[in-house]
Amino acid sequence: MTPNENKPEINITENGQTANSTTTDTPAPHKRRVRYKGTHPRHFHEKYKEANPEKYADTIEKVISKGSTPAGMHLSIMVEEILEALDIKPGQQGLDATFGYGGHTKAMLQKLEGQGHIHALDVDPIEIVKTRKRLADQGFGPEILTAHQINFAKIDEVAAETGLFDFVLADLGVSSMQIDNPDRGFSYKIDGPLDLRLDPEHGESAAERLANITREEFMGMLIDNSDEPFAEEIARVVFGRMRKGIAIDTTTALREAIEEAINQVPEKKLQETKLTRADLAKKSCARVFQALRIDVNSEFEVLYSFLDKLPGILKPGAKVAILTFHSGEDRLVKQSFKQWKKEGIYSEILEDVIRPSAQECQRNPRAKSTKLRWAVRSDKPIE
Repeated sequence: MTPNENKPEINITENGQTANSTTTDTPAPHKRRVRYKGTHPRHFHEKYKEANPEKYADTIEKVISKGSTPAGMHLSIMVEEILEALDIKPGQQGLDATFGYGGHTKAMLQKLEGQGHIHALDVDPIEIVKTRKRLADQGFGPEILTAHQINFAKIDEVAAETGLFDFVLADLGVSSMQIDNPDRGFSYKIDGPLDLRLDPEHGESAAERLANITREEFMGMLIDNSDEPFAEEIARVVFGRMRKGIAIDTTTALREAIEEAINQVPEKKLQETKLTRADLAKKSCARVFQALRIDVNSEFEVLYSFLDKLPGILKPGAKVAILTFHSGEDRLVKQSFKQWKKEGIYSEILEDVIRPSAQECQRNPRAKSTKLRWAVRSDKPIE
């Protein structure tokens, strides 16, 4: 055999990705579906039908009708309300600052009717490849959609290459594909590594972050990022366990530490919450994981940078819509919109918020905390 015989060739695809090919015609081995116990799959990686919505549409609809999100999917929230706020016209150029599963992107692309272009941003190297291919397979290729793996805090760099935008959307929620995948460590409900990074290739994981901060810093994180009322008790148990050599490096390890802390809450304090210990533990778990995720991904700093640069990438009359999922995000968006309106940079803002309908919340419980705000760019230049 010569040195180059059957050696993989590296090809650069249209989107700058690499693809391997060989000089042989050996067929790929048949891949059997995942086996599982019982009549229905229970774990994320076993739900092969849910991960293939084009082939198993009936299964997908059954899962959604029960108020659940199919594995590997994300149900886009408030699509009609967003389209109404953005008022997209054929020929316009838009920006989806949070590409995710691409549901919002697809709806906006359809409004363009084949004329114009959308640039989509996502920092997640895993999901951006899947979503780009999914939309290309549905007819939305590079002639009308360009996906950039970049943090949306750098929208000024994108606009420097693309020009200004007619409409912008930012959906600040974490995608269901990330939450439900145990390998990503976003959910306390399923065991996995305590990671929580939107870009798992860069930065500290949540486990590493916990190992490198003090108990006081962790307590402050819980208060600042999620208003956790039992921050002191939780920090004491988490760091007490780590001092004893018990690693907090999985979602289960952190959840058990939180549950122990809640079990130590005095009865009087518990009665004030009007919740059982089990329900209180669930709420605290959700808040602690949220606080860690915000910290690991510098979400407030990223959002502040995005909001500060946002008017500078908009054409006069351009519309922007932002979906938020907790009070800290919404507060930053509200303050930014009001300040830019006061300075005359935005000609109009939504003074209140738009919430999802009861029907949508029933179909998709993850929509319940969502708030939508929008603004319109004036023609006043930024000084």
